[in-house]
Amino acid sequence: MTAETMTARTGSAPAGDETGPAPMTTSAIILLFVGLMIAMFMFSLNQTVLATALPTIVGELDGVDQMLWVSTAFMLASTIMMPVYGKIGDLFGRKPLFMFAICCFLAGSVFALIADEMSTLILGRVLQGIGGGGMMILSQSIIASVVPARERGKYMGIMGSAFAVSSVAGPLIGGWLTEGPGWRWAFAINFPLGIIALIAAAIFLKVPKRAEGTGPRPKIDVFGMALISVVTSCIVLVSAWGGHDFEWGSWQISGLIIAGIIAAVAFVFVELKVSEPVIPMRLFTNRDFLLATTAGLFIGVGMFGVLSYMPTYLQMVHGIDATVAGLMMVPMMGTMLVSSTLVGFIVSRTGKYRKYPLTGILLMAAALVLLSTLKADDSAWGTIGCLALLGLGLGLSMQTLVLVVQNAFPVSMVGTATAANNYFRQVGATLGMAFIGSVFTQRLMDNIKDGISEIAKEAPQTPLPKISSTGLTPEIVAQLPQPLHSLIIDSYNDALVPLFLWVAPLAVLGFVFLAFLPNTPLAQTLKAEPARRENLVLGQAPVSDGSTTSAPGPSSSASLAESPLLEETRNDGTDHTQRTRDRDSRPAH
Repeated sequence: MTAETMTARTGSAPAGDETGPAPMTTSAIILLFVGLMIAMFMFSLNQTVLATALPTIVGELDGVDQMLWVSTAFMLASTIMMPVYGKIGDLFGRKPLFMFAICCFLAGSVFALIADEMSTLILGRVLQGIGGGGMMILSQSIIASVVPARERGKYMGIMGSAFAVSSVAGPLIGGWLTEGPGWRWAFAINFPLGIIALIAAAIFLKVPKRAEGTGPRPKIDVFGMALISVVTSCIVLVSAWGGHDFEWGSWQISGLIIAGIIAAVAFVFVELKVSEPVIPMRLFTNRDFLLATTAGLFIGVGMFGVLSYMPTYLQMVHGIDATVAGLMMVPMMGTMLVSSTLVGFIVSRTGKYRKYPLTGILLMAAALVLLSTLKADDSAWGTIGCLALLGLGLGLSMQTLVLVVQNAFPVSMVGTATAANNYFRQVGATLGMAFIGSVFTQRLMDNIKDGISEIAKEAPQTPLPKISSTGLTPEIVAQLPQPLHSLIIDSYNDALVPLFLWVAPLAVLGFVFLAFLPNTPLAQTLKAEPARRENLVLGQAPVSDGSTTSAPGPSSSASLAESPLLEETRNDGTDHTQRTRDRDSRPAH
């Protein structure tokens, strides 16, 4: 249904809806897409650009024991902000918010660039995360607001390939900069990219303006946003600190668990009461959203648990430089790029998507099991093959699940739904990095400590150089004499590799959830929010089929789009008020 039809019927657009005079042309959408891709590239690049530089960074700043926070701080901040950006964008418009997110990201890059200690670096990563969360969510929300679900598959596939390209480029760029001008340039390159993204946003983002409704101005769910921040922080801190900085039964960990539970319960009550919840509880009554989001959470754990620490593992265990470690990640991202793009175009052409995430998540499980069998003296080709299989699984599943969620809701809710889906996937990613990072770091330090004690007992007369487990870099490890050199390599392998087997069952569980995912037909036109009664023009009779009207609620992927007040679009792309005359052109289910 077009924006003009809604305005003609109601006299004004529903609050939070975005309306415009006409659908965007293909050329306009492509120009818009350019700006969105640049922003998404910046966000995803900064998830991986430090992967190969991380051992050198934490070694120079003497912070191996805080290594997990370099990645976790970025992910935690972006995760917390995703629902916030999604909801505010739905209510008040996305373009200014999008430009603000880019500026915040660049501000964080400044702190990270000048960091001379771990605390400053982590602060910069927090600010980058605050901006990056908006760049990620608003890019997906904007394209969903101008492209119907059936056509959106190819755009989402290309967006998925952007993650693959940046994930290939990230380790390579990070490794090259680390060995050349220095790791700080990994943050300096954000400024030309950020300026390009801002210019593209200002020129190309011709997002339809939001029309003001006659009802009261929407209220921002401040309490909900604060509570979800507390819940997310507690989850991550328990994962990162438990068994590492504090014992699992300590008052600190117990207090965080209790605080997280209380905040979660309070969040649910707040969301049920407020008029514009940041994560509406009715989202979870939608089968497509619930199943796709749960599976996405499990995917996040596996994906980022591997991405965050595999380049470090490759450098330390295989004795390669940072650039070569980045090159060894190329097969994973190459298979992800190809599979994501191809699946996007196939879904747009056929409208069928269910088998792709099912196959993808099984391939992920197989890859994680194979990674858990790696040995320190194994050939690097075995590791490359496992990573390529993991990339294939991610390409088949990740962006397809986002499309499933977007297809279930109208344009005025697509930002909120997309943000909620990405929020839970990022929670999984943050948990994956925090859990694997915390356990890996503790196991590594224990292995090194026990190994040095064992060497001292077996050869008490052998002089051993003093090494700091928090100041290890690949260069230092390469210069260590035997048996210390072998000790460090074996310690890294034994500390990290078994953890992949612990994560593999989550992928299997995700497959079980996706087995119940229906192949809901993709909408061929943009779905708009049903009009509210208070926005009807006085004296104008509503279009009625004899049924009563109730507030829209996503109890199913189809029910959201139905309203007797409007000519509305069902999930199959059919205008149901014109069902008779369009019967012959109606797409098959």
